[in-house]
Order: sequence, then structure tokens, then C-alpha cells
Amino acid sequence: PIAGIRLLLQEEELNRSELNRELYRIQQYVEMVLQYQRLEGKSDDLVLREYNLEKIIKQALKKTAVLFHHKEIALELGDLDCRLVTDEKCLAFVIEQLVANAVKYTRNGKVFLGLEPGQEASVLLIRDTGIGIRKEDLPRIFDWGYTGYNGRENHYSTGIGLSLCRQTLELLGHGIRIESEPGKGTCVSIDLTQKSLEQD
Repeated sequence: PIAGIRLLLQEEELNRSELNRELYRIQQYVEMVLQYQRLEGKSDDLVLREYNLEKIIKQALKKTAVLFHHKEIALELGDLDCRLVTDEKCLAFVIEQLVANAVKYTRNGKVFLGLEPGQEASVLLIRDTGIGIRKEDLPRIFDWGYTGYNGRENHYSTGIGLSLCRQTLELLGHGIRIESEPGKGTCVSIDLTQKSLEQD
């Protein structure tokens, strides 16, 4: 992103949309580093309280708005009426990462966020109409540094975002599952019920 910004600044006309996207990428990388540091300290920095899910999601969507605007991807929101015990900062980080991934791998179409209907437990769905994930890559998508086929095609992929998401959710006592099919999109399910917190 830094090299991209330098190139953009050399152009005669400043492309603000591209510039904002590259600045967002830098911000996202910094957030990853900070989240990694938090995870190294385990639960020392956790503030577990009851929060409104919709408020946390709107925080994440405000930060990712630049991505939706740049790619002209539609956003659809379902039912988000849920109160849960979590750490606001950590859960917002996870949702932002997952939404950014959904937009990154969606060429056209939409990204949906909403609670899964008819479930006793509160399960947040983040679903896209993107390129999907190959079957052989699915078992390893949470492995540290694993980028898979899509990551090798996309030079901005680091292979650490999903790993950080899963580690963060485990620390919070939440679960995550990903289902995907090439050409048909990806659906991330986050179980927001609080299980036992991860301990050393």
C-alpha cells in the first residue's frame, strides 16, 4: 500500500478513491499487528461486557465503507437485534476483517450481514457473492500464513487475517465456521454465544 500511495501521488490527477483504499490497507495491517500483540497477552486486555451487536457491526462497516464505495459492492443488512457478552474492540476487529475479505473477493454483487434465523443460539452470518474458496483450501484457511489459491492470485493477501480472527473469537468464547463454493460465494458463521474462555 505504501508503494501504491507513492505511485498515486506521482499522477497528475489525484485519485482520491484509490488513495483512500491504500490508506485503509495500511490501517488494516496496523490493526492486525496490534491484535496480534493483544492475543500474545491473552485475556489481560479483555473487557467483557454486554453489548449491542448492531452497534459493533456499524463501527466495523463505517471503517470498511471505503472498500464498498471503491468496488461499488452492495451491502444488505438483516436482523441484527442481539445483545451479547463480548469484548467490543476484539469483536469489531473480527467483523471488520471478515467484511473486508468479503468485499476483496467479490467482483460484483453484494455482502450480507445478519443473524441466522431460527437458531436458538445467536449466529451472525457474513455472506458474499464472491469468487468463493476452493474445496482443497477450506481445511487450511485458518492456518497462520496460509493464503491458498485466492491469496496467491491476490497480491495483497497476507494469510494471517483469518488466523487472527479465529484466535480472537476463541479467546472471546465464540466460534467460527466458513462454508464456500467457487463461483458462488462464501458464508462465514460466527456463534456469538459465549462458551468457556480460552485459558493458558
